Amino acid sequence: MIESPASPRLGCDLPDGLLAVRAAEGDEDSFAVLVRRHSRSLLALARYLLGNAQDAEEAVQDAFVSAWRRLPEYRHGAEFRTWMYRITVNRCLTMMRRRRPPPISLDIVVEPAAGDAWSQPARSAEQDAATVALACALAELDARQRVCWILREVQGLPYKEIAHVTQTSEQTVRGRLFRARRSLQEAMSPWR
Repeated sequence: MIESPASPRLGCDLPDGLLAVRAAEGDEDSFAVLVRRHSRSLLALARYLLGNAQDAEEAVQDAFVSAWRRLPEYRHGAEFRTWMYRITVNRCLTMMRRRRPPPISLDIVVEPAAGDAWSQPARSAEQDAATVALACALAELDARQRVCWILREVQGLPYKEIAHVTQTSEQTVRGRLFRARRSLQEAMSPWR
């Protein structure tokens, strides 16, 4: 089967910047490629920030709708991924301000394999308790510190990109990360 030039599969190998330009010109297939390419990482980010899958899906969906509407404003000096992180983080922060977030859901933790040393009941219970403690400690962080920590430690973004996403300086990002790490270290000290 021969695919049409507008087929999203053909755009899969194109860089984000070109796809964003095409999408800004109204090419829905190019935007669909961008959505498929970035949905997983944005959902993971939103899930860590908001604590549950349903709110995360809503935040990411809203972020993509917002991005579609704002594509003509997209500045190509920043990566599309960074721009989407910023939109998603802003949407999550808005949702967090509306309500106090529950502790991060434990269903984001991978279950141990059957033959794993952690599968022993006592060790498994200890790991579960430590996971709950970490989730609670993350939930207690200032939202701006939590965003920086998740973008760095979970998503692996460099300081410069985190600064762009959070619309702050790299120095501010480093300070927030330092405070977040210190708070988490104190909260997790009984588990060492």
